[in-house]
Amino acid sequence: MHGGAGTGPAEAATAAGFWQGLWHGLIAPITFLVSLFNSAVGIYEVHNSGHFYDAGFLIGASIAFGGLARGSCGANRPRDQAASS
Repeated sequence: MHGGAGTGPAEAATAAGFWQGLWHGLIAPITFLVSLFNSAVGIYEVHNSGHFYDAGFLIGASIAFGGLARGSCGANRPRDQAASS
């Protein structure tokens, strides 16, 4: 038997990939609130596939928190145009 080898739930499951990272990013605000009251809940899946999970998580989190373009959506448009039409 190899040292540290076991058949726990985390070891039996496959590593979280892009789509699970995207989902975890989308639900990150809710998961964060739950994690404040329950120490068994984590925001980030530590058993993941690496960069693909990270990319999915960041995309999902940016969508959940309003995206990167949301803040600059009307930044270049003069406010007087909206009032005059």
